[in-house]
Amino acid sequence: MHEHDRDIRITFGMIVFNGEPFVKYNLSSVYPFAHQIIVVEGACRSSSSVAGPDGHSTDGTLESLYRFKHEQDPDNKVEIVTAADEGYADGLWPEKDEMSTAYAKRTTGNYLWQIDSDEFYHEEQLVRVIDILRTKRPDMISFPMITFWGSPDYIVDGFFLIRDKHDQIPRLFAWGAGYSYKTHRPATVIDEQGTDLRKKYWLQASDLKRMQIYMYHYSLLFPHQVFSKVQYYKNLFGERFDTWEESVYLRLAKPFRAHNTYRHIGWLERFTGEHPAAIHKMMKDIHNEAFKVEQRPCADVEKLLAKRYYKIATVLLRMCAHIMAVQPFHFFYRAYAAMDRTLNRLFGVIRDHILGILC
Repeated sequence: MHEHDRDIRITFGMIVFNGEPFVKYNLSSVYPFAHQIIVVEGACRSSSSVAGPDGHSTDGTLESLYRFKHEQDPDNKVEIVTAADEGYADGLWPEKDEMSTAYAKRTTGNYLWQIDSDEFYHEEQLVRVIDILRTKRPDMISFPMITFWGSPDYIVDGFFLIRDKHDQIPRLFAWGAGYSYKTHRPATVIDEQGTDLRKKYWLQASDLKRMQIYMYHYSLLFPHQVFSKVQYYKNLFGERFDTWEESVYLRLAKPFRAHNTYRHIGWLERFTGEHPAAIHKMMKDIHNEAFKVEQRPCADVEKLLAKRYYKIATVLLRMCAHIMAVQPFHFFYRAYAAMDRTLNRLFGVIRDHILGILC
């Protein structure tokens, strides 16, 4: 950590499962700014089908973590935690709540920064965030998110992100004696009095966006991570009939359902900004075949983005999403969505009952 930042002690807390090839690049990018880095590795029970028999990653993530610890951790900042360390005999975490709690209870910094292995920040923006912490002392910060799809050249956006505000990600929390991590989804920290930090001094994503500070999320970059992520959510939420990862991610059969929350309209756009240095390094290493990672061929994306109708449609859809994000339109949408979920649950019970009889 830089000398002038010693009054700000940031613990980075990461949960990771099958996080290659991102892990070492992510750790390297935050290392200079970290007081402590706690990495919690392994599968949840809902992702056990794509885990090893011991509950660990199958892509070498754990080995990569120990290699980083051995070779690139001169200040002994990195601590690696597995399910076995927390007493789970089968090697599996119950869910991500327990994984996040595992790093939270080991935190010794005065700020806790939650970060996934595929979430990156510009180094210059990290410096600015630390300056914000020092001068403003917020209790919580949410970041605006840019989500990459299929290649660093493309991003995905849509109603789920804009209208439902899921592009605003709570990630950075004040931390002290008596503080505790309550839930992973949404990320929630309470202070020693039991007060949700959202009710205190909360710098929101809109504030960070005005400062041009973003979280760069490479969650839909490579096919292997997409298939693993989709399988986890299918197991977690009981999705059984959709094939988004094959029909949309691989074949672009539904170009207006590009986001993996496929029930909501989503579209692709070209990214015109600058990537964090760690991503440039990772993609250069992939290009130079320092290691092998399957990449998605993107000629179809180029062809799609060149179509005039798609450009016009995405502009109109973006306008519609922003309109629906403000009151009173958002209130009526939420009421409709709640009714729709109730009906879906009801028909789901009926559907499952019929399938049980037929099968």
